[in-house]
Amino acid sequence: MSQSRKTLLLGAVAYDPKVVTIWEGFRDFFAAHELDFDVVLFTNYERQVLAHLDGAVDVAWNSPLAWLQFEAAAARRGRAAAAIAMRDSDRDLSSYIVVREGGGVGSLAELRGKTIAVGASDSPQATMIPLQLLREQGLQPGRDVEVRRFDVLVGKHGDHIGGERDAARALMAGEVAAACMIDGNHLLFAREGVLPAGSTKVLAQTPPYDHCNFSVFAELQDDPRLRRFVELLLGMSYADAAVRPLMDLEGLKQWLPGRISGYAQLERACAATSALAPLLALAEGLP
Repeated sequence: MSQSRKTLLLGAVAYDPKVVTIWEGFRDFFAAHELDFDVVLFTNYERQVLAHLDGAVDVAWNSPLAWLQFEAAAARRGRAAAAIAMRDSDRDLSSYIVVREGGGVGSLAELRGKTIAVGASDSPQATMIPLQLLREQGLQPGRDVEVRRFDVLVGKHGDHIGGERDAARALMAGEVAAACMIDGNHLLFAREGVLPAGSTKVLAQTPPYDHCNFSVFAELQDDPRLRRFVELLLGMSYADAAVRPLMDLEGLKQWLPGRISGYAQLERACAATSALAPLLALAEGLP
């Protein structure tokens, strides 16, 4: 964090046009509470992580994969990372491996030799975590199970759910034996009719994990601007008509303190696939 910079700068990835509405609205909220705050939007998380490492932003709204990228790259430089806040909806999520009802697949073992559809290659919830579940159940993706990826907007880490929706459609079309998706999108696809009621069943569910967080360099947590930022976030009320629409767009009812205990499954997935290596290689080239 630049001590000479008065404005607290947040990095966020523009995975959807609503991101502009969300953060412009929150910027007005912070301004009304006398916090000089602004947002820098990025087209992908890797660029955001590199900018954060380089000091271009003070805090980043990171996907779970971007959090691990930032944490690992910071450690390479002898610095620690911290998660200072997250949404209530970022905690204790699960991913499903879904099959067609009556499709002849009744267990994970019966997926051997078949094709499973996933979201974007860098999606923690629709690809990385459920494929790690398969590994831990003795099914190696690409060897025991063929993987069909729907690489929609790679770089946005699955925030854009198009890849998951395409995987669900492939399942219903009979093109694959199973599809991976986060629990909330499984409900969404049922409401949309992508997965008609009664047409599918959940074959397997991952243990709970956490999603996004606000990430900073740990030694900067006591900066007055960051402390005020966290104070205002945690004090934000869903009952406040001025911010409720923004909270609805961002998918939460309450901001909570950050925690890092919910990323173990994704860490194992990254270790199994060397997923952090490309970003770390880029980070090595920074001053």
